[in-house]
Amino acid sequence: MTEDEKTVAPEDLRQETADEAPEVAEHDRVAELEAELAESRSATLYARAEAQNLLRRAQKEAEDARTYAATGFARDILSVADNLARALAAIPEDLREDEKWKGLVVGLEATGRELDSVFGRHGISKIVALGETLDPNRHQAMMEMPSAEAEPGTIVQEIQSGYMIKDRLLRPALVGVAKKAD
Repeated sequence: MTEDEKTVAPEDLRQETADEAPEVAEHDRVAELEAELAESRSATLYARAEAQNLLRRAQKEAEDARTYAATGFARDILSVADNLARALAAIPEDLREDEKWKGLVVGLEATGRELDSVFGRHGISKIVALGETLDPNRHQAMMEMPSAEAEPGTIVQEIQSGYMIKDRLLRPALVGVAKKAD
């Protein structure tokens, strides 16, 4: 054996054998094709999974878009609801009973009920605040008020109503929270 024969790489030896025995070359080609097939199957499965994920994500985004499409408009119309409620609250009791003003008051109250009904049809609901424990996910504390009757952290005053649209916060309720009396 010569020095050159001792340093022959295994790949070279395999190639020499394959040249002399075609069944070895055919076996190598089959193994190579099987590896490519396995890689292609894996890539196909990955692509299918990715396509399904994209489809699910697109469906979820479309559903959210339909469900919460009115969010911007709803936020804008809340100020109208607030102003209507303030107007109704500002009408003195003696004017409510006056026959000249009674029609106007009844009309304003009917408008308020209709606005509440429209909100309800679109999944917009008022957040209950008075008497509840402060929830920073639904309430925004504007001030603390000393109170001997209410537990600290309990909402004792509602400055502005809060609203939810379905399960999302549309606007937090602005509230006054009880603190321990001095």
